[in-house]
Amino acid sequence: MLEIVVKTENQERHVRVSAEELAGLVRRIGGDGDRFLVVQRIPDLPDVFAQVWHEDGGDYTLEHRDGAADRHFQARADQPEAVVAALAGWARQEDGWDAGPAWSPLDMGPSPDVPPLDLDADAREELERRVREVLVGGYASRAALAELAEEYLVTEDRRPLSREQAEALADRMWLERVAEQATWQGETDPERLARAFTALEAAGITARENFTCCRSCGESEIGAEGAPDARGFVYFHNQCTDSAAAGLGLMLLYGGFDGSEATTAAVGREVVAALDHVGLPTAWDGDPNQAVHVTPLDWRRRLVG
Repeated sequence: MLEIVVKTENQERHVRVSAEELAGLVRRIGGDGDRFLVVQRIPDLPDVFAQVWHEDGGDYTLEHRDGAADRHFQARADQPEAVVAALAGWARQEDGWDAGPAWSPLDMGPSPDVPPLDLDADAREELERRVREVLVGGYASRAALAELAEEYLVTEDRRPLSREQAEALADRMWLERVAEQATWQGETDPERLARAFTALEAAGITARENFTCCRSCGESEIGAEGAPDARGFVYFHNQCTDSAAAGLGLMLLYGGFDGSEATTAAVGREVVAALDHVGLPTAWDGDPNQAVHVTPLDWRRRLVG
């Protein structure tokens, strides 16, 4: 799989696609509402991306940017194969990946200056604390973090951060976290959890990470998430993620779609077994009315974006 995220004009998001899947996405674009792809690396980095635009009957317009505005380039191709080769090479960071199309600098104009934050020490500490909580949770994108930063301290008569200031703050903290995770070795507990959820999904239990804002929303929406023949479900919501990121363990909510305690208890046992199989310890007494707690837990979820 390529360590990229591909976003489409029609709001699809494809994470870690194969080269063949990337080729299919490139060949697909051209019609109304589906004319471009934006490709970012994992983890996403500010102002590092590749993208392609195509309308049926015309050439493909390729762009890539490597940070600063003077590192933004454009090229054209008349066949999708050249686009696929360029994007796959860019994704793999291969030497000479850009040797195919004829690239030329694209003048994007100067980057605007972002004024410093007009916040006292307490407000700035509160803002950065909340952004870091969500950042450490590991599910937010840079755009979502910027939106959080922009809106978090808003009052009826004051909006202390502009969009540009919020983006600058989010990007700075994002890059700090990227540097932190570069020191991590091996599989992390959230990656073990993801493996367990993948196995549960394959066994007929709808499994969702960081699903909805709270328990009441999760309970009302989980039924629409799974396959028609799913026997039950397990999930954790945003507040559970915050607790895990704070070092308090993770609460998993589960149940059977038939509503019976027997099915719910059976699903609970399968959840515990799947977690045990990947090496995650749990606390659960077998009571179908009690959540499964994953603890102790070292929450180091690698960023995607």
